[in-house]
Amino acid sequence: MPSVLTLIGIPGLESVQCWIGILFCAMYLIAMIGNSLLLIIIISEHSLHQPMYIFLGMLGVTDIALSTSIVPKMLGIFWFHVTEIYFDSCLLQMWLIHTFQCTESGILLAMALDRYVAICYPLRHAAIFSHQLVTQIAAMVTLRAAVLVTPCLILIKFRLQFYHTTVISHSYCEHMAVVKLAAENIRVNKICGLFVAFTVAGLDIVLITLSYIQIFITVFRLPQKEARLKAFNTCVAHICVFLQFYSLGFFSFFAHRFGSHIPPYIHILFSSTYLLVPPFLNPLVYGAKTKQIRVHMIKIFCSKNLL
Repeated sequence: MPSVLTLIGIPGLESVQCWIGILFCAMYLIAMIGNSLLLIIIISEHSLHQPMYIFLGMLGVTDIALSTSIVPKMLGIFWFHVTEIYFDSCLLQMWLIHTFQCTESGILLAMALDRYVAICYPLRHAAIFSHQLVTQIAAMVTLRAAVLVTPCLILIKFRLQFYHTTVISHSYCEHMAVVKLAAENIRVNKICGLFVAFTVAGLDIVLITLSYIQIFITVFRLPQKEARLKAFNTCVAHICVFLQFYSLGFFSFFAHRFGSHIPPYIHILFSSTYLLVPPFLNPLVYGAKTKQIRVHMIKIFCSKNLL
């Protein structure tokens, strides 16, 4: 088992990695600023202490943590050629990335269920989604992610002892990228990774889809057009976030495992984009599509201009 691994960044695009780093850095800074603003607004405004906005705040915290666990090291590779990483640090980064991905998926499911209850059972929403239930959901989502991802890390640490190479053809420590270095049978590791992916993403996508099917049925049964538009508008931002998160995720997942004819730099660019785009877009989408967030954000900027 090697003590140090080498991340080579994006093989085939070494000459333009510096410019790619600038783009990723800009996305990271926007993600940090946007999600921090969302958190400040949600925490400071008492009227936003509702399940929908609490889950949005959790999403912002997860996005900040996810992007921070990958971008600094990635920029070190692209700009300063700091390619070495300790084996244990690599496993920690892998665990953090996949845990935050699973957590984000769980939060999107919680937001879909919140919208389902709010639209289909509006009179019972406050009673069902109490602060106690929201706290329990937050704990369960986080615990589920940590518990499911941890066996993948343990299998690498204690099962795989011999490696072909210490060079990872990637810009960060991803589960399959690390597993493929091993000189032993990695079938169990592959099965574990697939189990986690389909248990989390598969279950969450099915439940989110069923929730929105029921939401659309309820919305289209409303007699007034204004009521239908108002109910639908409360879901637009979440639908946009849901589609971009899972579409990018599934393309990256299946391309990495089954797209052997796709050039490696395409795999790595898409997998990196998949991790960086949601934290970058989420605050922009919710800021533009959620009236309450938009109003409070305008107040912040207007007050600063007056000062």
